Amino acid sequence: MTQTAPTADTTLVPTPNADTLARRLADFDTFADAIDYAAKGNRGLNFHDPRGKLTRVYPYSELREDSLAMARRLVAAGIKPGDRVALIAETGTEFAALFCGAVYAGAWPVPLPLPTSFGGKESYIDQLSVQLQSSDPTVLFYPAEIAAMTEAAAERQGCQGIDWNSFAEREAPEVALPILKPDDICYLQYSSGSTRFPHGVAVTHRALLSNLASHSHGMCLAENDRCISWLPWYHDMGLVGCFLSLIANQVSGDYLKTEDFARRPLAWLDLISRNEGDSISYSPTFGYDICARRISSQSNVAERFDLSRWRLAGNGADMIRPDVMQGFVDAFAEAGFKANAFTPSYGLAEATLAVTIMPPGEGIRVELVEEERLSGTPRDLSRPARYRAIVNCGKAVKDMEVVIRGEDGRELADHRIGKVWCRGPSVMHSYFRDPEATEACLFPSEDDNGPWLDTGDMGYMVDGYLFIVGRAKDMIIINGKNHWPQDIEWAVEQLPGFHQGDIAAFAVQAENGEEVPAVLVHCRISDPVERVKLHDQIRDKVRSITGMNCVVELVPPRTLPRTSSGKLSRAKAKKLYLSGEIEPYQLAA
Repeated sequence: MTQTAPTADTTLVPTPNADTLARRLADFDTFADAIDYAAKGNRGLNFHDPRGKLTRVYPYSELREDSLAMARRLVAAGIKPGDRVALIAETGTEFAALFCGAVYAGAWPVPLPLPTSFGGKESYIDQLSVQLQSSDPTVLFYPAEIAAMTEAAAERQGCQGIDWNSFAEREAPEVALPILKPDDICYLQYSSGSTRFPHGVAVTHRALLSNLASHSHGMCLAENDRCISWLPWYHDMGLVGCFLSLIANQVSGDYLKTEDFARRPLAWLDLISRNEGDSISYSPTFGYDICARRISSQSNVAERFDLSRWRLAGNGADMIRPDVMQGFVDAFAEAGFKANAFTPSYGLAEATLAVTIMPPGEGIRVELVEEERLSGTPRDLSRPARYRAIVNCGKAVKDMEVVIRGEDGRELADHRIGKVWCRGPSVMHSYFRDPEATEACLFPSEDDNGPWLDTGDMGYMVDGYLFIVGRAKDMIIINGKNHWPQDIEWAVEQLPGFHQGDIAAFAVQAENGEEVPAVLVHCRISDPVERVKLHDQIRDKVRSITGMNCVVELVPPRTLPRTSSGKLSRAKAKKLYLSGEIEPYQLAA
C-alpha cells in the first residue's frame, strides 16, 4: 500500500467532480458492493496538508485495491467474520483502506479517536482502554507516531496492537473472503466523548446504505457536487456523512486533518474556494464561528475566498446558534457566500446519521419560543417574557418517520414539545453487548414496521419540520463533541476524598451564549486556602476530559438532590443551581 506523501506535490491532479460512471445513490446490498461500484469510476478522495496543499490523490479504484489486500492480510492473520477490528481514526489512506478492508473481511471496524492536545498521555490511554474493553477487538491498528500510548491501552485490555504501516508490508495471500449479507453488522460507532460508559452503536449494511441514500436524496445530490471536510472520522458526521457517503454515492472529496483545521481554520474555506464545482461541506456551529472570528480583522475577504459555489453549508452535531450563523454570513457575504446555503439537520449515531435535513435553499429558519415553555415551568407573570430562537432542523429524510411523544408515550400535535422519536430502516441494530441500554431506547412498533428509537432529545413539529429545543437529558455537547456527565463525574471521583454521588455535571450557558460544562462538588474541606487548591485541581481534571475551562462550584455535603431510588438527579441539581437554591461556597480571592 502506498503511504501518504509527506510534502505537497504540485504535479498532482485531484480526482474529478463529474464522471462517466452513472451515479447510484447508495442502492447496494452491502457497503462492499458500494466500494466495488465506485472503483469503476474516476472519482476518489484527496488529502491535503495543513496549508491546504494537495499531498495525496486516492481514486476509489486504488482504495478498493488496497482494501482487498488489507482484507486478505486480515484473514491471513486469523481475523474472522464478526471479529472487531479497532482503528485509530486518523484522516488518511491507511485508515480508509483498513476500514474498508475490515468490511470486506466480514469483520466490524471500530473507529477510535486520536489523542487531543489536552488531557495528557494517561487520559488518552484510559479512554482507549475503556472503549477497547467495550468493543473487545481482536486487534488495534494505529499510526506509528502514537505507538507508545496505543500499545499501552491494547496491552491493558489483552488486545494485540499493530502499527498499520508494518501491517501494510505483510504479504496479502489469496484467501477466500466471506459473502456479505445486508443484515450483517458493518461497523461499530462510538460517541467521541464516551469513556467510562461507552455505547457502541452496531450498524448493519442495510441501515448504513439506507441512510446514505436518504441523506443524498435530501441534499438533492448533483453530478458536479464535491465534499470538503475537516471532520474527524471517529464521529458519525465525519465518518458516515463525509467518508462512507462519498464512496456509496460516488462523490469526490477533499480532506484536511481535524488538527490542521484547528490550527488553520481558513484553509477549509480555501479548499472550498478552489473547487470548480459545487461544494458540500458540514460543520458544527463552532467551526463557522472560528472562521468568522479569524477573518474579522482582515480586509481581503473577497480577494482570498470565492464561496459563491458553496451549495450546501451543513450544520449539525450540536445545537445550531442563529447568531453565529449570521456572523458567518456577515463575514463572508462579500466572498459570495449565500445565507440560504446553510442546511440545518438533525441526526444521531443511533439512526446511523441523518434523521432530518432542511430542503436545499431554505436556509436557517427560526421560531421564537418562550423559555418557560421550553423548560415546562409555569410563566411568572410579574417578569417580562424571555424568548429563545429555536432553529428549524428540516424534514425527515426519505424512509424515516419522526414523531413527538409526551411522557405517556402518546404522539403530540404540532407545536407541542416532547421527546423526539424516529423509526426507519437506518435505525441501529443495537448497542453492542448492552441489551439493557438497547431496550431503554428501542421499542417495537404496533404495525411491525421496525422499532421506534427514543432519541432522548426534546423538540416539536410544525407542518412536517422538526425543531430541536434541547438535547438528550444527560448528554453534554461542547464544540460538537459529546461528553457523558458520568465520565466527568467519574474523573473527579478519582481525586482523593470523593465518593460516588459527590459530583453532578451538566451544561450551562456562559455570558457569551456558548455552553460550558458546570460541575457541582460536595466539599468537606473547611480551610479557605485548601478549598481554592481543590477548586483548581477539579477544574484541571475536567479540562482534561472536555478540553475547555469549566464552571466549578464547591457545595456543602448532602446538597446534591437524589431521585426516589437514591440516584443522583442531575436535572434537578441544574435547576436548583440556576435558581439559586443551591448556594456554593464563596472562595477566597
